[in-house]
Amino acid sequence: MSPAITAYGALAGAIVLEVIATTLLQKSAQFTKLLPTAGMVMFYAASFYLLTHALKGMPLGVAYAMWGGLGIVLTALISVFVFKQSLDYAALAGIGLIVSGVIVMNTLSNTAAH
Repeated sequence: MSPAITAYGALAGAIVLEVIATTLLQKSAQFTKLLPTAGMVMFYAASFYLLTHALKGMPLGVAYAMWGGLGIVLTALISVFVFKQSLDYAALAGIGLIVSGVIVMNTLSNTAAH
């Protein structure tokens, strides 16, 4: 398997685990609930572990931009559909700009590993 595919697979796993950890952060009620707090710590640790593997095949800036940007989008979707929180037009525009930035970086930049 190519190093780029391995790196992007590890990054995808890191993003999913980070989003789960962030969701558990909300459920931890400021660290007063043991199980969500323990799960949050474990999922963040696993996310960072996979992120380190992604960095073997892609630059730090690219990996972190994708990890952060896609994590923001998925976390925002969870906030809307799971926690029934709303996003206004400014928030949606900001998220759109983040997604646009990640797309531009991955399609037009020579920095991204392909």
